[in-house]
Amino acid sequence: MESEIVPNEFAKKYPNIADWVTDGTVEIGRPEWGHSFISVYDEGGTVWEGKRSYATIDEALQDAEAAIAAWVKENMYNETPRSQ
Repeated sequence: MESEIVPNEFAKKYPNIADWVTDGTVEIGRPEWGHSFISVYDEGGTVWEGKRSYATIDEALQDAEAAIAAWVKENMYNETPRSQ
């Protein structure tokens, strides 16, 4: 049984990330072997990789939010995030 997603402040600011992590992964942190500070994955592998560094965490999250929105638009057509 799938649990219902309850909107919160994070989901309001980053609805695509909040929706993505129900089935995928967003990895944040200093890359030991990779090229990006923030990356987005699904069951098929890497969907998007951000820059190596960002001035703030919020900047990194905004970049990932936009990347997920673009990926969903291109690959999932007209679906809207479940967290909205």
